[in-house]
Amino acid sequence: MAFYEWDNSMSVGVNASDDDHKQLIDMINRLHEGMRNGQGKEVLGKILDDLVKYTKFHFAREEEFFDRTGYPALDHKNAHKELVKQVEELESRYKSGESALSIETLDFLRDWLTVHIQGTDKKYSSYLNEHGIS
Repeated sequence: MAFYEWDNSMSVGVNASDDDHKQLIDMINRLHEGMRNGQGKEVLGKILDDLVKYTKFHFAREEEFFDRTGYPALDHKNAHKELVKQVEELESRYKSGESALSIETLDFLRDWLTVHIQGTDKKYSSYLNEHGIS
């Protein structure tokens, strides 16, 4: 059973964003599975690297939608910058040899993604849909 599961209540009404969020949830589940199998440290480095790259890709895509439609997204873009900064910090701590990072990372990612999707991202759904992005 997955640690964190996608359900339709998480949909933000924009297919590309929903697909990206599913990918991020998959990364969290891969980390959890690795930890359950005693491989948390081994899989964490790869997942953190993937996460840094994918969050940048996802946020750039979302922000392109905002720019294209004129969505007022300064706070949203700032939240994106903050997450990238936090994930890069986690990756830096991992690379410097800090232990017990897997549990912290797992909890952080799950909590951040839930709050971000359910709160911040849901705010843009109808606006982007009204401007041709679904």
